[in-house]
Amino acid sequence: MQPLIDNARTFGQRPEEFAKLAEGQSPQVLFITCSDSRVVPALITGARPGELFELRTAGNIVPPYLSERPTGEAATIEYAVEVLGVQDIVVCGHSHCGAVGALVRGDDLDGVPAVRDWLAHAADEPSAADPDDPTVALAVQNHVLAQLLRLRSYPCVEKRVADGRLRVRGWYYEVHTGAVLEHRVDTDGFQAL
Repeated sequence: MQPLIDNARTFGQRPEEFAKLAEGQSPQVLFITCSDSRVVPALITGARPGELFELRTAGNIVPPYLSERPTGEAATIEYAVEVLGVQDIVVCGHSHCGAVGALVRGDDLDGVPAVRDWLAHAADEPSAADPDDPTVALAVQNHVLAQLLRLRSYPCVEKRVADGRLRVRGWYYEVHTGAVLEHRVDTDGFQAL
């Protein structure tokens, strides 16, 4: 923890670099990804402060849209689309995902009931060719596609995708290599960016 504290102490010593950020934000992308500490959207994309609007959830899960019971995730998505006017939404899964791995293996999560109940929002249980594969690559990629479908059911997303003002993309990040793949509709597969 001490190195993080030391950096935080010196971080604000360059106020001229941050003054423009006080004027507001206008990110072009909502980046939905996992809470996993190995997944750092700004590092992956090279984004500077103000360029990405981020939503991080365990397992990059997009919960069902329920207008009568709003969630923080739904509010973040709606704000990004309707207020900030993002032009793209990326749902980015990653290799070695503990959440997807737990679903694929059918792990007993009774000891962590909040985690268990959150993972129940995963849409379909991700399928995998080999549940013993530590990368759970195929399962994560299928999971990303399920989250994209869920995301498209949000009224604000559905409307803007239909009128061409919003694109929705599925990415897969390999923690062990740094490679980023994107789902291509024409081939129905994940390919290098």
